Amino acid sequence: MSSLITRRLATSAAATPARLITIGLIPADGIGKEVIPAARQVLVAVAPHRFAFLHLDAGFELFQKTGTALPDITVEKIQSECDGALFGAVSSPSHKVAGYSSPIVALRKRLDLYANIRPVVSPAGASKPIDILIVRENTECLYIKQERLETLPDGTQVAWADRRISETASKRIGRVAFRMALQRARLRTASASPSLWTGPPRVTIVHKSNVLSVTDGLFRESVLAVKGEDAAFQEVDVEEQLVDSMVY
Repeated sequence: MSSLITRRLATSAAATPARLITIGLIPADGIGKEVIPAARQVLVAVAPHRFAFLHLDAGFELFQKTGTALPDITVEKIQSECDGALFGAVSSPSHKVAGYSSPIVALRKRLDLYANIRPVVSPAGASKPIDILIVRENTECLYIKQERLETLPDGTQVAWADRRISETASKRIGRVAFRMALQRARLRTASASPSLWTGPPRVTIVHKSNVLSVTDGLFRESVLAVKGEDAAFQEVDVEEQLVDSMVY
């Protein structure tokens, strides 16, 4: 949910500086009940009179009590009353539970939260400093949750999971990556602090098209095509990396 918060807070603050910004708080399960109150304390400390908060329900514990993991009222209030929302954690079981589906995956679909933005920054003094931004498509691939069981003639079972990669979603997430690469470059230029990266803005396309040549091949080709959509994107260097070796 952090991408939703970042986008809408920026819009709200610019448009109406004096208006309270309403944040939906969804502790949900487990450690979420610890981190969400702590996150609220941080927001209040940063801007004591800037935020209003709205408690919202979701999670596996809620499902066990009510039969619903993501109430419609939670989604409706996020859309109609909140500028953003913070989601804690969900204790989805590792086995199939009849009627249950992950509320965080459902939120991604219903609110079209397609861009998962994850900054990775090492602490000061790290022996191998890191400053990267991971931009992940959040609504397709295996997250479409289209699975089925097939019983073979010998009585054994085979499980199938469909994987969807579309040109539309791939280009959409590619545009986010290019824009954020340019934004990070501008911030580095404006900063007085030394930067780990001194080269031009760069986007690395991470894929597995050497094996998944159709699905990951389409993703790769779609993101590569994004560079030609905008003159500003010409400033961005593009490289590729197989997902296996990306961790190195």
